[in-house]
Amino acid sequence: MKKVLVLYYSQTGQLRRILESFTSTLADEEISVEYKIIQPKTPYPFPWPFYNFFDEFPEAVLLDGCEIEEVKNLDNDYDLIILGYTVWYMAPSIPITAFMQLAQAKTLFKDKPVVTVVACRDMWVLAQEKMTRMLTDVGARVIDHVALTDQGGSVKSLVSLPMWMLSGDKKYFKAFPTAGIKEEEIKACSRFGKRLNEKLKVDAELKDEAMLIGLGACVVNGKLIATEKIANRSFQIWSKLIKASGKKYSIGRKITITIYVTFLLALIFTVIPLNIMARKILNIFQKEKIKVMETLYELPSGR
Repeated sequence: MKKVLVLYYSQTGQLRRILESFTSTLADEEISVEYKIIQPKTPYPFPWPFYNFFDEFPEAVLLDGCEIEEVKNLDNDYDLIILGYTVWYMAPSIPITAFMQLAQAKTLFKDKPVVTVVACRDMWVLAQEKMTRMLTDVGARVIDHVALTDQGGSVKSLVSLPMWMLSGDKKYFKAFPTAGIKEEEIKACSRFGKRLNEKLKVDAELKDEAMLIGLGACVVNGKLIATEKIANRSFQIWSKLIKASGKKYSIGRKITITIYVTFLLALIFTVIPLNIMARKILNIFQKEKIKVMETLYELPSGR
């Protein structure tokens, strides 16, 4: 009997549904699937109050974990671990980061093959780099990656996704696409479980080879990579400024957060549109470079 662990943190419940669809075709009489949830000691609210939403920004960017409940009854003999996470400010969510920093993670992941599953906006490349680095640090082998992205696209999801987080309404603005992953894409995740079912039965997880190639597991938009890197550098600067301005939920932080949100809104309505137009022009002359970057960042699971 092969044993698969699904470990995850889902604030909205969307990631849980994705993982359930994923594993719906994985478990059978030869393969067991066990779910474990990472739970913060102080639960994160959903929807978020405005300042709470931005108050988590420094800790997410700087990979500072939170206090989490002990994940009980974890075995050390899993044949495969599926790790599900969402992206907070271009980094893995704080509860996931917190677990990866525990001694328990070193015991759990050491020498284990891992499939990472991310659900987020279309900028997940740098978060996955950070996730892979954390997994490598605890001795895991990342053999596959699945990325599902918001249906709103790069520009519109800048509005629709935060409003879903702040209001709980996926369709807060009727003129914008529904926030979150498309229902048909969630249902289609069953194809990944089916492939893993076949591969586990021939011990493919023991090899350092991707098992989900050819299923559209992760597709990188190379045109966004430069923008993502620029945004990440800005996040690093502002996260340090906000953290230096006081403890969580302090007046000092609220003042700095207000300044940051004002700055962010100014970027969205001025610099970002100009950057998009400039990038469209530059991309005409960088087609080969973009293809190379897409191939690199789509590893290990390709298209």
